[in-house]
Amino acid sequence: MKNIKLIFGILTVAVSVTSCKNKDQKQAEKSVEKYEMYVDSISKVAQKDAMGNWEKIEAKYAETKVEAEIAIEKAENKEELSTIINDYSLKYDEFKTTIVAEKSKMEVTAGTSKIRISLLGNSAIGNDMQFAWVNKDNILGVYDNFVNTVEKNKNSYSREDWDEIKLLYEAIDTRKNKVEKEGITGEDNRKIAGLKIKFAPMYTVNRMGAKSEENSEAKK
Repeated sequence: MKNIKLIFGILTVAVSVTSCKNKDQKQAEKSVEKYEMYVDSISKVAQKDAMGNWEKIEAKYAETKVEAEIAIEKAENKEELSTIINDYSLKYDEFKTTIVAEKSKMEVTAGTSKIRISLLGNSAIGNDMQFAWVNKDNILGVYDNFVNTVEKNKNSYSREDWDEIKLLYEAIDTRKNKVEKEGITGEDNRKIAGLKIKFAPMYTVNRMGAKSEENSEAKK
């Protein structure tokens, strides 16, 4: 009788252990599958939508991955499931690299657009550097706003900002050479010359200063 009870007890424990193992195994496989599905789903999201919700995507990704990594610790085929997680992590990293690069590009473009608009007004929206809207009647105002805006904000510009400012300034000069044929007045020409004299040293000194500050930050 005692032997029967002992055997029954051993069987009960064995069944219980097996049941727990099956439960852990199923949970691990379920968590890994959930991770796979999430990576597959976000990989199909349009770049624009992904960039707009990137913080939420990253948070959910991290949560799903950690859940899967914890679950496979008790799985019998831990190594196999771990390989799946690693493969999908690489897939996610490739997707992330694309999105982050595009976000950076858009942020740079947005920053450049703000500088263009602040220096040249809404007429300068876009990448057109021909500035056909600049004519003999408004060119003095264009130079005046440009140089005085730069002077006002000179301490806040980065080296990249100064490079963009230089490109815009040279484009205005190129436009001026064409506009002069339309008949810029002598007085306007003298005032523009004064603004150009004001801009040149301001650009040189402040761009060098911005470069020095960036080098100092990099060393830190």
